[in-house]
Amino acid sequence: MTTTQLASNPVLRVPPAPPTAAAAYFGACLAFHADVSDVAAALSAGGDPGFVVLDSRSTESWDQGHIPGAVHLPTALIPEQAERLLDKSVPVVTYCWGPGCNGATRAALALAELGYQVKEMLGGFEYWAREGLEFETWEGGQQRAADPLTAPIAADDCGC
Repeated sequence: MTTTQLASNPVLRVPPAPPTAAAAYFGACLAFHADVSDVAAALSAGGDPGFVVLDSRSTESWDQGHIPGAVHLPTALIPEQAERLLDKSVPVVTYCWGPGCNGATRAALALAELGYQVKEMLGGFEYWAREGLEFETWEGGQQRAADPLTAPIAADDCGC
């Protein structure tokens, strides 16, 4: 491609990073994030998954639906209640509503500043429900059909 062709290509206008920089970046992303499918697989494998899931939303949101076994701790309460509810030797995976909300990021930051090992669950509660995973509400357990735009219908996982 010529320089003119590259400049008119919105994808390659800024060239890709060198492979070593890309490997460092994507490796770091995986150190900071977990996805819904991986969290669900670890939780359903039986036994101790090696982490705790933390819902950082309001009580009203928690009542509307949350991941079974999650700890409920709204972000604003983390500084005063985290040490009572969480063990610093156990990694924490935070979630909030979904990709349009940065509440899980704020919760992860608050926990990291207190000395916790933390990851953010990409997709939040929205993608947990959209992938057809069971969740709890104030009325009990619920589950929706998987959304074919977010989860495979005829397979256990996406294969990625």
